[in-house]
Amino acid sequence: MRLIQFTAADGWRGHEQKIIYLYEAFEAFGYVKDQWIVCPNNSEVFKRATAKNMQVIGFDFNSEYDFKFAKEFKKIAQEKNADVVFLHSSKAQTLAVMSSFIYRMKTPLVLCRTLIRRVDTNFLRKWKYNYSGIKKIICVSHPVVDVLKYAVKDHSKLCVVGSVTDINKFPHQQSTGKLRKEFNIDPSLPIIGNIAEFTGFKDHKTWVKTVSVLVNKHQLKAKFILVGKGALEEEIRALVKELQLEDHIIFAGFRKDIPEILPDFDLFMFTSNNEPTGGVLLESYACKVPIVAANAGGIPEVVINNQTGLLAEVGNPEDFAEKVILLLNNPELQEKFKEKGYQYLLDNFTKEVIAKKMFTELNEVVKSNQ
Repeated sequence: MRLIQFTAADGWRGHEQKIIYLYEAFEAFGYVKDQWIVCPNNSEVFKRATAKNMQVIGFDFNSEYDFKFAKEFKKIAQEKNADVVFLHSSKAQTLAVMSSFIYRMKTPLVLCRTLIRRVDTNFLRKWKYNYSGIKKIICVSHPVVDVLKYAVKDHSKLCVVGSVTDINKFPHQQSTGKLRKEFNIDPSLPIIGNIAEFTGFKDHKTWVKTVSVLVNKHQLKAKFILVGKGALEEEIRALVKELQLEDHIIFAGFRKDIPEILPDFDLFMFTSNNEPTGGVLLESYACKVPIVAANAGGIPEVVINNQTGLLAEVGNPEDFAEKVILLLNNPELQEKFKEKGYQYLLDNFTKEVIAKKMFTELNEVVKSNQ
């Protein structure tokens, strides 16, 4: 198989990490004869893929309606003799559909969809998801499929392949002490943390309100750490100040050392209310950090309640707090979740497992196009 992975995203989140993981896995397990990543110049994907000596084709992204590049993309697909184009962002999807529909690119398209968001909001969006050149839409969880069914007429195009993590990137399963040293945290205090962009569906408000319940109602002595950055950070900082939690909550900012600091968490508390899967939950499994997460979106496909972690009611600080106290007070339950969570990760979400499933779906499209 000769594969092009195509994204127009310039940031670095779970989906962009997935492109790198899949490239590595497809190469390591011999699933592709040759492959390329097409992405914007100076994007995080471009920088990281180039640093890893991957085959990268950069372009200057101007607009998802860039007719000139849509025409150029057809040439790229032809020159590389690509068997399939794997699309990783909505804007890349638009450009590839233009390349196919307007400039008659023959290479079949497969879309990877990771958001729980309606796409039937206007005629053009609905049309591009039903475009005949898109042979398959691979979704990261069943809730993503469910929301796409409102727009996509041919439901047989929709399938599910879960999220992926690289366990080799997370070698530590015991505390490294890095966070305690950096923020001078008392060794006797448990660390309860979260790693998420400050954006609406991550629901940091519920997270902060849960801390308030834990501190004021349950008299829990702990340190609470928020890792990440984003548009809503100042709003969340204001809420922390309003609830007088400045001495309890630490804002650690955006970090590139997640594999070193995540094992310092004694508990991972994840309040996201519309999460497709939550790749950071898989990373918590890899580091053997017990989880309390919202019963929302695709999270129940990742966290099996009472088996690999605890699920709490969405947006309910009282329920989250009760689950946190229950877990902190039960070392045996913590060990159960650590071991079962890690095994669940090995069985379902490693690069080897997901790459094989992805290849099966992509290869089906290639064979049907021959």
